[in-house]
Amino acid sequence: MTYFNAQSTPEEPGMWDTLRELVAWLDRSNGNGEHETAMRLLKVTEEAGEAAQAYITSRGQNPRKPRTGSDHEVADELVDVIVTAFTALHSFAPNPQAHFEAKLRNIRQRVLDLE
Repeated sequence: MTYFNAQSTPEEPGMWDTLRELVAWLDRSNGNGEHETAMRLLKVTEEAGEAAQAYITSRGQNPRKPRTGSDHEVADELVDVIVTAFTALHSFAPNPQAHFEAKLRNIRQRVLDLE
């Protein structure tokens, strides 16, 4: 399945539909109160740490430990960061897709203004 389609089809949910499903599952499993919101936000930091760890070990930065991992593993961890951040975003924006797209347009415009 490809989850990054902008639009869903009956056979294949789009990214935002998939994210809404994940958030609904988390809400059913863990609730959605203030504590859960805080945990989802903290989870972004945890996942970012795992991405950093995967990069460090893939480069053999620690001479006491063997060089393990790969760029593929780093990429997997980065996807975990993104999904976790998008999941947390649902707790802070009534329309997370619109909020993300507006912010992305703003960032793009700031970069274009620098050129």
